[in-house]
Amino acid sequence: MIVNPQLFNYRLIISSLIVAFAVLGVFSFSNYQSINSEQQYLENEKKIVESELSQMIKRYDAIASEKGHMTEQLKAAKLETTNALDSLRLVNGDIEVISKFKNQLIILQSKETHLFSKIDSLKALTQKLSTEKLLATASLNKEREMIAALLAKNRTLEKTISEAALITANSFSAMAKTKISDKQSTTTKASKTKAIEVCFTIAENILAEPGERTLYLQILNPKNNIIADKGAVAFENASLIYSKKINTFYNKQNKDICEFVTIENDDEPLSKGSYFVSIFENNRRLGGTTIILD
Repeated sequence: MIVNPQLFNYRLIISSLIVAFAVLGVFSFSNYQSINSEQQYLENEKKIVESELSQMIKRYDAIASEKGHMTEQLKAAKLETTNALDSLRLVNGDIEVISKFKNQLIILQSKETHLFSKIDSLKALTQKLSTEKLLATASLNKEREMIAALLAKNRTLEKTISEAALITANSFSAMAKTKISDKQSTTTKASKTKAIEVCFTIAENILAEPGERTLYLQILNPKNNIIADKGAVAFENASLIYSKKINTFYNKQNKDICEFVTIENDDEPLSKGSYFVSIFENNRRLGGTTIILD
């Protein structure tokens, strides 16, 4: 068999080209897969960094919303993070660019951690101070209540002591007399009455102040008119019309007092009925009695 050398060379060349194209195809396909895989990786990394930056911005907004305002440090940190996110979105990153942004992300996350830690510390301190303030306020209110209670108790005690130190009177009696003399006689007749003798006892009181006392004797006739009207004496919120003024010295012991009230011409003759006798110290009634004349 005779082989044509030229035909053999053609076949050899064609075979070599086929092999070369096959190798080139495999290399191109492999290279395409490698480039596509790398691009996908870069896209994923870019999305991860974008997501982290977006989450950081949301956390800054949440802190600002919780506090009601944003501090200068929070504003600066949010602005830096926002700028980084905006820059990342504008670039078609390669490995070097993505690495740069990942490094920046690490720095921003470190700043965020430090800033939030500082905010948490301040929040804890504020809560502690608030709790201490509440406890102090509660303690102060309790002390105020105790002081108010003590003051009220003292006022009550002072009032009790003051009232206990007031003089009192008892054993009241009243008798109608026919005349003012050593030989006066007692009567029950209104027409014969020329004077009314009033007797009473100032009771012993060791808390009362000793000294001069001014008492007022008042006698009302059946028509509620004052017998032997001597005028009126004024006090803070009242006045008293009296029949006789009595000055006596009190030394904390029982003291018996008897006084005569002379029936004046304007009162004669006395009418029948009940006569009301009262003894006053200032405007405070110590007591009294009633005498009936017929």
